[in-house]
Amino acid sequence: MSAVAVLGLGTMGRGMATNLVAAGHEVTVWNRTPGARPEVAGARAAASIAEAVRGQDVVLYCLSDDAAVRAVALGEDGVLAHVVAPTVVVDMSTISAALSDEEHAAYAERGIAMLDAPVFGSKGEAEAGGLWVVVGGDADTFARVRPVLEAVSESVHHMGPAGSGARMKLVGNLLVAAQLQSLGEGLTLARAAGLDLAKVLEVVAVTDFRTPIYDGVGAAVLADDYSPSFALRLMRKDVRLIGELAAQVGAPVPGAMVAAETLDAAMTAGLGDLNASALIKVLAGWAEVDLAQR
Repeated sequence: MSAVAVLGLGTMGRGMATNLVAAGHEVTVWNRTPGARPEVAGARAAASIAEAVRGQDVVLYCLSDDAAVRAVALGEDGVLAHVVAPTVVVDMSTISAALSDEEHAAYAERGIAMLDAPVFGSKGEAEAGGLWVVVGGDADTFARVRPVLEAVSESVHHMGPAGSGARMKLVGNLLVAAQLQSLGEGLTLARAAGLDLAKVLEVVAVTDFRTPIYDGVGAAVLADDYSPSFALRLMRKDVRLIGELAAQVGAPVPGAMVAAETLDAAMTAGLGDLNASALIKVLAGWAEVDLAQR
């Protein structure tokens, strides 16, 4: 078993820490919210990043965006300032490919091994230990850290060298955004055409175009349930990162740009803290319709 520090106890971090404890790892936690003491049963709470990373086999963090990662990892009093070999750093955040590359270079300069290992899944999967992890970095380092990653996941996939995990996460989130956009458009068209939306979802659930996202999100939409497991504002951030990566590598992503327009409208409507599926509320006036009555 390994000594593992988990930095940040938000939507993802708390579930990860809990599952690491359950798997028998020695876990230390630190929460970046000022004044908030981290509490995870069976884990030791650290008062600072310096205390949290000291003597650990693995330091992992799953934070909300580039700014948070830059502050926690690369800031003046961040991980980079305090971590020493042979500790391995694992960034499980969804961030820009450029920042992931910057992290790898900064840690390598100090002789610290790092993996970029973002995850697919959200709060429910994090709590159940059912995330899907995509990893970039040295194969030997990956082999060392794999038991830690397996404690929080359903599956772990080594995608290739440094930065490959970060790039795969953006590819995956492009597919998520496209599914949310297409489901919203499909249900909007079905409603306008006078179809019973519950029956529409019955068909969607059994046909060859079914997906877990259509199934779960569709049922929640009909119940008018947009409680956040993955906030719409974070989906908008991810689509921006997708656009940046696409521009860098010269890949056309017109579907992502359509989703970006819908997400922008949803942000303007004040829906940013709802679940990402709330983008449907700005298509053809969903915000004014009580879907639970359909």
